[in-house]
Amino acid sequence: LLLLLEVTLLRLASGSHHPFYNGFYYNHIMNDNSNGEEKGTYFNGARLVVETSKDPIYSLNAANVTLPCHYRYEPDQEAKRKIRIKWSKLRDDHTKEQDVLVAIGKIYVAFGDFRGRAHLRQAGRREASLLISDVRLQDDGKYRCEVIDGLEDESNVVELRLQGIVFPYQPPGGQYRLNFHEAEQVCQQQGAVLASFNQLFEAWSEGLDWCNAGWLADGTVQYPIRLPRQPCGGVHLAPGIRSYGPRHRHLHRFDAFCFSSALRG
Repeated sequence: LLLLLEVTLLRLASGSHHPFYNGFYYNHIMNDNSNGEEKGTYFNGARLVVETSKDPIYSLNAANVTLPCHYRYEPDQEAKRKIRIKWSKLRDDHTKEQDVLVAIGKIYVAFGDFRGRAHLRQAGRREASLLISDVRLQDDGKYRCEVIDGLEDESNVVELRLQGIVFPYQPPGGQYRLNFHEAEQVCQQQGAVLASFNQLFEAWSEGLDWCNAGWLADGTVQYPIRLPRQPCGGVHLAPGIRSYGPRHRHLHRFDAFCFSSALRG
């Protein structure tokens, strides 16, 4: 029975987040209002609302963190069936979301790197929070909490930010010698990961100024400038993050921007 349940949960997690498909093998119902737009219908007479933190949740590497998620009904009513919950992680490059955890009632299954680290917290009434233990650098990012009650399906997003430092990396052989995959490797060798845009932006806002372009986790190449100057995009551009946009991950070569909670000497 337990094996059958786990297989069922695995199948539930395999769905995408297409607007008309929620990963639990039923569709949103469309009402024809003659203009092709989706119109919400509440099949149980109440509206399902999912609430997460509007502010980022901060954590440290190797710590434990809880991403809050609660749901309610308008008007208030009791659920008439077991609630289904799905947590997923949004990717920086906007590709398919990464499955983190799915649950039916009190039983849940975690996936991939989150297996053994992700747990469903249901301490309070209508709570569907995600507890992540032994937080890793790559856990930084946005997470979707999705709650399903029959034909009702609503979700909301909460952001996990790790506290740490962004540092530029240039290989000993000289400037611009790393493709994307090599940049990932050298950051890992430093006990770090490729920085996200948000991490680079926060470092820039705290004073980071670096003229050499480097890879970020989403496959783009960018660099932070506080003091505009001729070799760094020109003196007439405003301070900010200069971007080369997405680059070929095998052919193009740049430096890297790494993120770590502790900088190795």
